[in-house]
Amino acid sequence: MPLSDPAVRNAKPSAKPYKLTDGEGLYLLINNAGKYWRYDYRFQGKRKTLAFGVYPVITLADARDRRNQARKLIANGGDPGAIKQAKKQEERQLAANTFKAVALEWHKKQSVKWVPKNTARTLSLLERNIFPYIGSTPIAQVTPASLLSAVQKIEKRGNIETAHRSMQISGQIFRYAIATGRAQADLSLVLKGALTPVREKHHASITDPKKIKDLLLALEGYNGSFITLSALKLAPLLFVRPGELRHAEWSEIDFHAAEWRIAAGKMKMKAVHLVPLCKQALAVLRELKPLTGEGRYVFPGVRSYARPMSENTVNAALRRLGYDKNEMTGHGFRSMASTILHEQGWPHEAIERQLAHAERNKVSAAYNYAEHLPKRREMMQAWADYLDELKAGQSYTVA
Repeated sequence: MPLSDPAVRNAKPSAKPYKLTDGEGLYLLINNAGKYWRYDYRFQGKRKTLAFGVYPVITLADARDRRNQARKLIANGGDPGAIKQAKKQEERQLAANTFKAVALEWHKKQSVKWVPKNTARTLSLLERNIFPYIGSTPIAQVTPASLLSAVQKIEKRGNIETAHRSMQISGQIFRYAIATGRAQADLSLVLKGALTPVREKHHASITDPKKIKDLLLALEGYNGSFITLSALKLAPLLFVRPGELRHAEWSEIDFHAAEWRIAAGKMKMKAVHLVPLCKQALAVLRELKPLTGEGRYVFPGVRSYARPMSENTVNAALRRLGYDKNEMTGHGFRSMASTILHEQGWPHEAIERQLAHAERNKVSAAYNYAEHLPKRREMMQAWADYLDELKAGQSYTVA
């Protein structure tokens, strides 16, 4: 006899579990813990049981509806129990593959080739700007609209570059998810052009020969730390990035070969970089070596020789000499050299290689740290000689 709502509602637990049958395989299992809907059926000759939920969350009407759906599946050759388990497994996989979970997995793999500072900065960007909005969403279910909404919150704060960086990193995460079978599309490609373009910024630099002369003479007259003075003298001669200069190590300097070989891990482009050392640069290094040569760093910090000088040291020295941030920066020595060397007709490829800019041919990027080396040696010495001529007042024209 079919069950009624009052019969289900008034059923009480007894010493042993028992069943109240509704018919067509549906019954209510009652024990001390509660009342449970169950459905017994046969599939391919085997008896199986399917759980429908707990009363009163699942009412009698709900249980009957679920039984009828299961019967239709069986009639069409499906196994409702197997289908339910497959759905649960899919849900578990989705829960385990949230955007945050995949992002952290990607981050861990990528961090082996990053410097610690970049590793921490990338994770911080995700934790502050992306995870709070789509981190708990299965990555396969993240929509272009939800990703854009998260990134636009950064944009609305005025952090345009951070917004673009967040989109770029998200794209890398989606591509990793595609490669590992957990997503179907890189949503950052769909959203290309949706953010406000980044206004290109140039580091303040001096490129007028007469003003370069004044700058070089000002550097020579710096009366602060001798270590800082040495860094100021080398900056225009080597035109490496400020971070590369301050992290220079004595073990990387080969006085005999007149070379400074910077390891790939220190370079922005993650490739070994070779800096030919002109006679003037070697002279500065030889004068500095008795002071810091027993330590690791060529330019150690003020508080500890075990650490490199502060990233603000060179810029602070320039400010002390009267050059504000809109006039000259430590990074500006690179623009200075690039501008003048191009005007002097030196090969673009040699200049770009010496600046350690991105290698377009990525296949050869790992092997070309010595590319154009003879021409670069010649160029670096000619550049240093040109700067000496400027200081002596012998040359203001393009060679």
